[in-house]
Amino acid sequence: MKQRIAALLCTAALAVGAAAPQALAVERHYPTSVETYLEGDSPRIRKVYQLSLADDPAGIPTGEFERDGLVYRLLDLTRKDEVGVDTRAHTETVTLDSATGELSEVLKLLDGQREAATEDGYAGTLILDHTSIQIQVKGYASKTRNLSAARSYPNLSGADLSLVPKTITDSGKTLTLADVQWSSDGEHYTAAATYTGTATSRYATGYTVTANYTGQVAKPGCDVVTYTAVFGGTEPEAEAAPVPEQTPAPTPTPEPTPEPEPSPTADTAVEHSGPVDPLPLLVLTGIGAVFLGAVLWLARKARGKEASA
Repeated sequence: MKQRIAALLCTAALAVGAAAPQALAVERHYPTSVETYLEGDSPRIRKVYQLSLADDPAGIPTGEFERDGLVYRLLDLTRKDEVGVDTRAHTETVTLDSATGELSEVLKLLDGQREAATEDGYAGTLILDHTSIQIQVKGYASKTRNLSAARSYPNLSGADLSLVPKTITDSGKTLTLADVQWSSDGEHYTAAATYTGTATSRYATGYTVTANYTGQVAKPGCDVVTYTAVFGGTEPEAEAAPVPEQTPAPTPTPEPTPEPEPSPTADTAVEHSGPVDPLPLLVLTGIGAVFLGAVLWLARKARGKEASA
């Protein structure tokens, strides 16, 4: 009874495990070496993976793939436990200040590569990921500068300030009349006017640069697991030629069989003989009347002879 209950519990556990979705996606692993060779006349590809004891081997690709016109399918997958160099991907982010936001100037501040060492004993050389560079403004400030412009107005009728414009526009900025110097040739006056103003601009006080360095770091003397996957190549199966679609021949429509016309009968003959001629009927009627009259006359004459006798 206990064995039966245990079997039922195991079956239920497997059913629940199969129905439950995976909580985390399996990390895909990449081979440390790939070798192409021939085994007899059969092409082979050997892929070697080195995983740590914590890695999930389900991330090793075992599906079929195509290469050089051949379809490769998994033949063998072997595992070997050994002590070796464990490697893993590693990323480090650096942050620094920059006085400019120009990318060309920022690149001068970043080294192309840097050495990395982790707390758990992994070390390696990381390469700058140029696509990860981000430049952000740290803050803004404002500054004001003085503007000045000179204008000359000749051939004026007099030294009259009303003849001199009170404002002008210079380089998009509005300036106000600040000073006028007059000169005269005895007949006309010339005004040498000076206009002043201010301009306020906003500028970045500095920039913050962040960038990622990525690569592989390694640790010797680790317990590692070496998986070797061997794939065999075959010619792809020829696809069956598509069967041309045949258009069914149209089904002939039978012509209706004409019904035989009924043979004429007396009734139909009378029906289709047209209007009846009344002359023969009148002749027969007259003859009958004459015959009847003669019979009646002969009978009357015979009765008269009997009476006289």
